[in-house]
Amino acid sequence: MTERFDAEGWLAGAVRRESPNQDERPEGERPSLVVIHAISLPPDDFGGPWIFDLFDNTLDPAAHPYFAAIHHLRVSSHFLIRRDGELVQFVSCDKRAWHAGVSEWLGRERCNDFSIGIELEGCDAMPFAPAQYDALKALLQAILQHYPISAVAGHCHIAPQRKTDPGPHFDWQQLRCEFATVRFPAMQKS
Repeated sequence: MTERFDAEGWLAGAVRRESPNQDERPEGERPSLVVIHAISLPPDDFGGPWIFDLFDNTLDPAAHPYFAAIHHLRVSSHFLIRRDGELVQFVSCDKRAWHAGVSEWLGRERCNDFSIGIELEGCDAMPFAPAQYDALKALLQAILQHYPISAVAGHCHIAPQRKTDPGPHFDWQQLRCEFATVRFPAMQKS
């Protein structure tokens, strides 16, 4: 990927689908952390429109029993990488997406303030697709060229009491090998 970010924080080459669930970062704050997540709606099911609906606040609580408990959430992420590697951007990287929740990285709370969130369509129960790793590495390369990122972590690392994603099947080693200048969590599966 040779795509670059425009002056407003949108990545050329990504499908743009803006979420209302965003706001301004604190004054003077630039992203320094990338947080990797996993999402599937309903759980362990891929390919439907439900992630888009959740991030758009249009998730139908009657469409699946699981949705009744989450349709009220106001969440978003900067990016989603689908199983086939398609890259979708919901929030400008210059803005604050609502992906981390109650969180802390290296003693600093409120990770949404200083992070970029990347959702991978996936779950704890199965590996991610090779196309997703290819898209993720290309996306990280573009992010690192534009933003002062010093670390990449999983949702499980910034909210360990609440979250397990990206899950035990996520291959951290692939990223460590390619991005040696960035800090990663201690060598272990998430």
